[in-house]
Amino acid sequence: MKTKLTLVLAMVLTPAAFAEEMKGMDMKQSMPMDNMKMEQSDTEAQTAKATGTVRKIKQDKGSVTIAHGPVPELQWPAMVMGFKATVEQLEDLQEGDEIEFEFTSKGMNSTITSIKQL
Repeated sequence: MKTKLTLVLAMVLTPAAFAEEMKGMDMKQSMPMDNMKMEQSDTEAQTAKATGTVRKIKQDKGSVTIAHGPVPELQWPAMVMGFKATVEQLEDLQEGDEIEFEFTSKGMNSTITSIKQL
């Protein structure tokens, strides 16, 4: 009986607990994250390269959403995510552009260091 109660509570409480965290995520993309490395310290920034497709550009927020392929350096699967970028990096981009880019990643914050259209 205790196991069933625990399971029922987990099923009821889990969606509410993570609903806020999931806002804005593109859930149409499959994102197996069991191998993702997320334990970076605040001082440890890693640099990586990837290719992808520009999904959304927010000039006023200094960000771009990219559907990118796997990033082996960070043990990331293919996914859709947002990156910080400068106005200059964003000015020649359009939604749908195929790109190659380099970025730094500190925990959940990723910033583009260079970007070019393919």
